[in-house]
Amino acid sequence: MNDPLGPLCSIGELARRTGLTVKAIRFYSDRGLVPPTGRSPAGYRLYGADALARLDLVRTLRELGVGLPDIRKVVARELSLSEVAAAHADALAVQIRTLRLRHAVLTAVARRDSSPEEMDLMHRLARLSEDERRRLIDDFLDTVFTGSAGSGAFVGIRRSFTPELPDNPEPEQIAAWVELAELSQDGEFRAVVRRLVEQLAAEQEGARDGGPRPGLVPTVRELVGPVLAAGIEPGDGAAAPVVEALLAHDVHVLTRLEAVNDPRRERYTELLAVINGWPAPERVAPVLDWAVEALRVREPVGGVPGAPDVPSRP
Repeated sequence: MNDPLGPLCSIGELARRTGLTVKAIRFYSDRGLVPPTGRSPAGYRLYGADALARLDLVRTLRELGVGLPDIRKVVARELSLSEVAAAHADALAVQIRTLRLRHAVLTAVARRDSSPEEMDLMHRLARLSEDERRRLIDDFLDTVFTGSAGSGAFVGIRRSFTPELPDNPEPEQIAAWVELAELSQDGEFRAVVRRLVEQLAAEQEGARDGGPRPGLVPTVRELVGPVLAAGIEPGDGAAAPVVEALLAHDVHVLTRLEAVNDPRRERYTELLAVINGWPAPERVAPVLDWAVEALRVREPVGGVPGAPDVPSRP
């Protein structure tokens, strides 16, 4: 028998040195990945020093998920290791993306207690290609920006409404994309955003006629922020000057604020920030809620906020 420390060793000695089982080495040997160098007088396989290196390579590639056919080509030098590594890295990237999509969908289903139908919709939305995602969002934006897209200002606004999922998104970005895509298909939400765009277009038209005019949400934030921070309730007398200032900005301010204050609009901007990697937007719901309630409290019988109350007849 050859000295186990010599140039040839038995399959048992090879197993001891590599940590692989005799069965595994025999399996690789039978498939030509680690062929024996010779045989002992008793007919047992004997392996040379290169068998150690080959087995290390085979084990590493198998742990990385490379299939036996490709491993055989590598050890036979029909393919370079870099070519195989590149091909399998690409394949792994696809698998990782698929797992991320599955994780995002399952997480969303668990969090929202979704029905089977909703789960199926989320799964299909998550698996859309880049072109399919773009067509879906373009359909949404075309609907809400129809008639305004030609304006330079609205080109920028439309762009700010556009989600751009990165090539290698994080799980939370995928989950945000699924929710945003689902939201964009909501007919009621489309109508809300459409009204907001129309109101903004009318506001800009008025600004051209009468000079620069601050936007509604910045105005509300500026007026309501201090009184909200001071703990003034919408029904307090101290709220009256704020209501008057809001009405001075726009007599139809209550109608506009009710549209702006739709929680789906703020949720869309939050999801958009996650998908695009933008900073989280400042929440405006608290100031909008306060303003809407204050305007409703002071809405008289005639339905026009801020008009003098009509005393009832005895």
